[in-house]
Amino acid sequence: MKQKKEFDYFDRPETIKKLWILLYVVCVLTIVPDFFTDRHAYFGVDGYFGFFALLGFISCAVLILFSKLIALVLKTKEDYYDR
Repeated sequence: MKQKKEFDYFDRPETIKKLWILLYVVCVLTIVPDFFTDRHAYFGVDGYFGFFALLGFISCAVLILFSKLIALVLKTKEDYYDR
């Protein structure tokens, strides 16, 4: 019978709440500099408010989805090393 594992730091509800708050703060901090910068749009769309924050978010999401697709191809069976 396995003993109950003690909670890790990231399993605690108060830590999860702090991480969500940190995520919101970081998201706001990526948009705040957009108020104070003078944008010179080279391609038209890059002059919109919050464009680079949105571009970073979409790029990160695409990388995660791409890595999940690659994992389906590269995944090995559980008993691979037991042969």
